[in-house]
Formats: sequence, C-alpha cells, structure tokens
Amino acid sequence: MPQPFAFATATEILFGRGQAAQAPARVAALGRRVLLVHGRDPGRSAALARDLAAAGCSVATFAVPREPDTALIQAGVVAGAEVQVVVAMGGGAVIDAGKALAACLTMTRPLMDHLEVVGQGLPLDHAPLPFVAIPTTAGTGAEVTRNAVIGVSEARRKVSLRDARMLPALAIVDPALTDGCPRAVTLASGLDAITQVIEPYVSTRANPLTDALCRDAIPTGLAALIRLMDAEDAQARDAMAWTSLCGGLALANAGLGAVHGLAGPLGGLTGAAHGAICGALLPAVLRANRAAVADPARLDQVAGWIGAAFGEPGADMARATALLGGWSRGCGLPGLSALGIDAAACDAAAEAAAASSSMKANPAVLGAADLRALMRAAA
Repeated sequence: MPQPFAFATATEILFGRGQAAQAPARVAALGRRVLLVHGRDPGRSAALARDLAAAGCSVATFAVPREPDTALIQAGVVAGAEVQVVVAMGGGAVIDAGKALAACLTMTRPLMDHLEVVGQGLPLDHAPLPFVAIPTTAGTGAEVTRNAVIGVSEARRKVSLRDARMLPALAIVDPALTDGCPRAVTLASGLDAITQVIEPYVSTRANPLTDALCRDAIPTGLAALIRLMDAEDAQARDAMAWTSLCGGLALANAGLGAVHGLAGPLGGLTGAAHGAICGALLPAVLRANRAAVADPARLDQVAGWIGAAFGEPGADMARATALLGGWSRGCGLPGLSALGIDAAACDAAAEAAAASSSMKANPAVLGAADLRALMRAAA
C-alpha cells in the first residue's frame, strides 16, 4: 500500500476545446465586479471583457506586459480596488499576477511579510478573492497551483507568494486558446511543461496520484512538442495543454527539483525568460541527477521515454539528453549564455538555489559545485 499523502488542486477544472465559452456565466456567479488581468495585448481578452459586461459584470482591466514584480502587483492592487473576483487570461506570468492580486486585494499586512526567502513567508492574513484562471499557453500549469512567482527587484530574486487558499476557484483550460501560439513561445513553454511532469515524477515527494499523471504526460508531451515544432496541429495543442495541466497538478503536490531551483534565481538575476531557462537546464540537470542519485530507476524510465520520442527507445540518460538538447537547440532554444546568463549569475544562483523550495524535492543532493558544473554544460 502507498504511504499516506494529500492532494490539493483548484476547486473545479474545466478542460477541453470550447470550455472558455463558459467563462462569463461562471465568473458572474462568483462576483459582478471583475478585475480582468491580461497580457501585453488587450485584444486577446477583449471578447471575454465584452461577454462579461453582457453577463452583467462591471469590468476593470489590468495589463501584465512582463513577468510580475512587486511594483506591478502594487499597481494592480490600485486598479482592482473594490472588485469581487479576479480573472486572469494569458500565459503563466499573467496567471501568476492574477493569483497574486486576488491575494493582495484582501491583505492588510505588507506584501513583503508574505513572500518566501526575501520576506517572512507568513500565511495570508485574509482569504483571497475568488480567482479564475484561463491559460492561453501550455507551460506553467499555474492555473492549478497555490503560489505566484513574483520578482523582487531590490533583492534580484524571483520568489513565491504561497498559501493553500490561493488555489483557483476555477481553472478553464481550453486548448483552442493556444492555437497558433508563436513557435518560440510554444517551444519554451512546452519544455517548461515537460520539465514540470519530469521533476515531480522523480521527486522525493512523488505519490501514486502524481505518478499516474506524470507517467502518461511525459511521453505525451514530448511527442506533442516535437509535432508542433514541425507544424501547427490541433491534436498536439490539446496534448500539450493536458501535459501542462498535469504538470501543475503534480508540482503542486509532489514538488519540483533542481531545474526550477536554479531557474528562479537565474530569472531574478538576469530577467531571462523562465521557460527558456528551464529548457536549457533540463538535459544537464537530468544527467547530474542520474550520476548522483542512489536509485536511478525513475530517471532511467525518463531517459527511455525521451529516447523513444526521438526514435531510440533504449537510450541511456547520456544519449537521451543529447538527443533532447540537440533537438531543442536545433529548434532555436538558446543556451544560458545566449539568454544573458554569465558566470557571475551562475555562481550566485548556485548559492541561492540551496534556499529554494524546489531543491528540497530533488532526487539527488547536488552541491553548489555540482550546480555550477551543470550550468556550464547548459551554457
């Protein structure tokens, strides 16, 4: 029998093509004064804003043109004064910002008191507003997680605002919203999604439910991403949306690992895009973990799935990661150095990663020297 475990997620998940049509009525049932959080281009959410108004809602909008930081969140709190529900429609940065705003709009303590690592990491002093997440990329799985990643410029770090009550009231995952996503975004976000089903599967906190999600999603996501780099394909978009959702469900309950333990500090130090960092780091982290882990069975399974995706089902970790890394670079994924990450940033990230929540679930103990070496390999 499995060891006892817990599993938490959004109150409700709607998955499938066409599910976004339910958003206006479902949001209106949660509150009539709505803050609609969107990305740089407001046109992507304009139809939703109109439909919310037609459903009897008053709608305030707030743009998230970059990965959120404390200044942007503070501006959003001003924009969202007096709202009853927060809706975020966009990529991972937009959903993280919306999730943070739903929490901050009810806070009475300063935000820094609740941030991990750079603050006190206190639980929220009040329950967040109801939050609805509608992703338009397949990558972060943020629509079903209980934290929001926020940059703190003065500390040059990206850290989490985290509380169990930050899980969304409703996640609407409609793969049609990802159709036609730009190739570079598809690649980086897709590699992030694949990382987020691999790391929970090899995590020290894996459980039978997260295993069930990840075992299917790893090969499914690899095949779909390879297909999408060749041509636009609705079935592959559906599969990537499913992989991303599985990753969010799994990481929220089994944790992550060294890829994300390093990606947070590296992103905060340099401003490089999170998904691209994860994609660049994944092969090197897998090799480092395989060399250091006590029981390599799960990592060998992962190597087999990666090898099979590229036509070599018997590949060992060295060969599998060479295939994955070579293919990613061939599709245009930059290495760490091309992302503006230099040796000084790598040194700082190696030291900072020890304090990250992600590293606590990594399957092997990797010291600062190990982390510096694998980042050199990902350069």
